[in-house]
Order: sequence, then C-alpha cells, then structure tokens
Amino acid sequence: MKPKSKILIIAGSDSSGGAGIQADIKTVTALGSYAMTAVTAVTIQNTTGVKSIVPINPKEISNQIEFTSKDIKPDAIKIGMLHSAKVIKSVIQSLDKIKIKKIILDPVMVAKGGTKLIDEEAIQLLKNKLIKKVSLITPNIPEAEILTETKIKTKEDMIYAASILISLGAKNVFIKGGHLESKIVQDIFVNKKEIMIIKNRRITTSNTHGTGCTLSSAISTFFSCGKTLKKSCELATKYVNNSIRSNLNFGKGHGPINHLSSILINKRFR
Repeated sequence: MKPKSKILIIAGSDSSGGAGIQADIKTVTALGSYAMTAVTAVTIQNTTGVKSIVPINPKEISNQIEFTSKDIKPDAIKIGMLHSAKVIKSVIQSLDKIKIKKIILDPVMVAKGGTKLIDEEAIQLLKNKLIKKVSLITPNIPEAEILTETKIKTKEDMIYAASILISLGAKNVFIKGGHLESKIVQDIFVNKKEIMIIKNRRITTSNTHGTGCTLSSAISTFFSCGKTLKKSCELATKYVNNSIRSNLNFGKGHGPINHLSSILINKRFR
C-alpha cells in the first residue's frame, strides 16, 4: 500500500522504543501514513525509567522542521516533548513559517516513572502561546492539572479543566482519564460547542509505556486523512486500547504497547 498522508513529528527520542519519536513513527506507519521527524531531545531510558536527557539545540530543531517541510509538505504535525522555553519559541517560529493547519499537541511533561521532562518557564510558554497555535491538545490528568492549576478527581473536574484550557485559547481539548482510579476509563473531548465522553473498560496491565505519544500520533494520522477531530479521537482510542490489549510484556518495568496491532502482513519475502 502507498501512504495515505504525511505526518511531521516534533518530539524527543526514546532509546527503549516504547514512547517518543519511536512510538510516533511506528503508529503513523502502522496506520498507513508516512512519518517525518524533528528530534527535540535524546532520552536515555528503558522500561524502568529515564537515565538522562540530551537536549538538541533549538536552532537545529527549527532547521529540521523547516528543511524537511520545504521538501515534503506534511498534511499534519504532531508535537510531543518540548523541554525548554527556547525550544518552544523556536518551534512556534517554525510553525509560523511553514503554515500547516492541522497540528496536534501532546504536552509531555512527566515520564511514566515520574521524571519531570519540562521546566517551569516552558510550561508557561506552552500554556500562554503554543496552545493557541494548535488544532487539539491532548493532556493526561497530571498534565491537565499542571496546565490549569486545578486538582482533577472526577469526570466533572476533567470537563472543568478542559474549559480552562479553552479559555486560554485552545480550540479543542482531549483529556485522557487513565490516571483516575476506576474500572471504566473516561476520556473527554471538549470544544466551545460540544462535550464528548469516550468510555472504555480498564485493561489491567503495567505495560502502558508510550500510550500518550501513541494516541496523539494516531489522532494526527486519522485527522490528516480527512476524519474529523472528534472521529479521530474515537478511532485513535480504539487503536491504543487494541495495542494495550496485546500485553507484550517486554522489559522489567512499564513495558511498551504493541504498535503492530493494526497490521496484517499478507506478503512474504523470500
């Protein structure tokens, strides 16, 4: 098959392959599109945690975005880990130059093991400038709490936090409910006109490394192919749940999900 669309991923690398740019590339590819990248940082990590983070120079991040897009124009952009205010400023400048309308922002702030991946100045810039530039922001509950300075303990709290993000300039918000302790996981899509709640039974497993990166990349892929944002969120959630259900069980900590869950290979190479 030929790729259905082209996605530019702006995010950090994960050496263990379960999250970050590696998860993004696998997701975009598994869902039938073409992935390009602008690496923002190199993280040294495995399923048990993050050992260290090597930032990429902001100018080189901009060069990656602009030089790549000049040659192969993306249909959509997925943004993941932006670890400093300088990086966010350079990304905003590049987005203004390349003028792509479909942008999904996953505000990566904390690794699965609890390591903080972003500083305070960067959080403020993301909140006050970057969210106005994107089509959709996809925080999990800890990220939504940081961005809105509120506590989230219920579905109603999630809706309230989403409304704060809308008031800050976000066009659409998709808050992931996996961090609330309940048998049914509720994810909430909100904009000025509507609220949609996606309910799924919780899958009991510790192998959920990279679910946020995977979800936002899946949304970007479906959105780039002409689906509405709302439908893209529904389809991406199904893909992620299907990938979690495989329960790969790689590594000694929070293992990765199965990005190949959507693929059926019917060709043999000899």
